[in-house]
Amino acid sequence: MPEPAAGLLVDEQVQAAITASHLRDLPPDVMTQLLAGARRSDVGAGRTLHRVGDVNRHVELVVAGLVRVHVTAPDGRTLTVRYCRRGALIGILSLYAEPFVMPVTTQVVVAADLLHVDPTVLRGLADRDVRVARALLCELSERATAFAAEIGGSTFATVRQRVARHLLDRATSSHGELVAVLTQQELADAVGTVREVVVRTLRDLRRDEVIETGRRGIRIHAPEHLLAEAYPGPGHRWNTGP
Repeated sequence: MPEPAAGLLVDEQVQAAITASHLRDLPPDVMTQLLAGARRSDVGAGRTLHRVGDVNRHVELVVAGLVRVHVTAPDGRTLTVRYCRRGALIGILSLYAEPFVMPVTTQVVVAADLLHVDPTVLRGLADRDVRVARALLCELSERATAFAAEIGGSTFATVRQRVARHLLDRATSSHGELVAVLTQQELADAVGTVREVVVRTLRDLRRDEVIETGRRGIRIHAPEHLLAEAYPGPGHRWNTGP
């Protein structure tokens, strides 16, 4: 792990997020320059960070929490294209797109601790320091690869496969069990379908003893079964990376 960058903003949690991101190899003096003008914020669950059509350039590092990136159909249905956890960099695309118009909506799912980086500072530093430029290039390359893979997953996967993927991606360990804390409507929004279809899919998974639904979330009893559903063959992946 690199030495903590100087500044009051960087505590153990921020340092862990930096280490999990593509900024991990930048030396402390460069990180100090990069964080000039940065600020932290706590954002509650359900809050929208950026909406489709926004034109403001932005860069955030997720320190804690969960952020969802989704697209919305004219009929109001949504489809999640990315989940952002600790170490995820959000908004790097906005630094270089000319003109920039936000193509997706970014919403906090689980209360998030975010480090907001000044986009002008970051782009200027990348122009002067090849190490920063390389870090941003790695981030953009990963995003392009992940979104390209997501096109196939979203277009050709069945609803059951998409439900399995999102359950695995939202699952966290609780008292030795895997639990995905989300409602049936939230799951329907994530996979781009209606609640009634998700209800039927969950009923089938319960019948197969793969999951158990309750007021505290969806317990996953057979994660290996969901994994086989979500990734039916070699080369498949889900867009869970930062």
